[in-house]
Amino acid sequence: MPGTSHNGIRTALLLGLLSALILGVGAIFGSSGLLIALVIAVAMNGFAYFQSDKLALRSMKAYPVTEAQQPRLYAIVQELSAANKMPMPRLYMSPTDQPNAFATGRNPQHAAVCCTEGIMAMMDDRELRGVLGHEISHVANRDILISSVAGTLAAVIVYLAHFAQFSMLFGGGRGNDREGGILGELALIILGPMAAGMIQMAVSRSREYQADASGAKVTGDPLALASALRKLERGTQQRPLPQTAQLAPTASLMIANPFRGAGIGKLFSTHPPMDERIRRLEEMAGQRLV
Repeated sequence: MPGTSHNGIRTALLLGLLSALILGVGAIFGSSGLLIALVIAVAMNGFAYFQSDKLALRSMKAYPVTEAQQPRLYAIVQELSAANKMPMPRLYMSPTDQPNAFATGRNPQHAAVCCTEGIMAMMDDRELRGVLGHEISHVANRDILISSVAGTLAAVIVYLAHFAQFSMLFGGGRGNDREGGILGELALIILGPMAAGMIQMAVSRSREYQADASGAKVTGDPLALASALRKLERGTQQRPLPQTAQLAPTASLMIANPFRGAGIGKLFSTHPPMDERIRRLEEMAGQRLV
């Protein structure tokens, strides 16, 4: 599918931009500062990668459910897992009225899918299947791994910015090159983390578009997901979750932004605009009819 291929290429290019940014700003410190930042970032993001499922589920107070407890959810996830040729993920429910869902886990063998009680009440079977197709695609596409790589690269840039600030405070430098070094360090402190955050946000948006396309392809029903997204946009705005530090990392995993998006906040959201997601799905449906 051309759209899916373009999203994959875009993700690779964005990760390449992060890597290039690291190499550029790392020259200020030489190999030692870059190595220290890399070790710290890999350690922290490695922990998050292996513990992502536990952290996300805990933040939403999710509880495990069985086939007997949620036969509707189980049947759809079982079907879609088989279609993606991956193991059946663990199933969880979150006791919140907001309609939302997310998938987590470092690979298909350690995956979990969580739906809120709100989404189970709001969606009909067709729409729920569209939502779960999206979430299963995140697992099949190894999006947690891709997000972890992007997070590691972005964190390296943030740590380098901290080192630059520390260096300026304590007069670090390289002799005759000090004036140029100061300008470079100032640019890094101000612009480095901002650029890294924007690229990381773009990676997340690209993965959402790809999960929409992959999920719609597996279900064979792009309009079902489009209908679900319309309901999700209304439901999340009517019942926003509190924007806490505990929930912030999990928010990027959810199919819809769980926080109240308004004004400039929409520009810096990890989720693409709903209107654009729906437009792409409707276009995909039209192409299937031709």
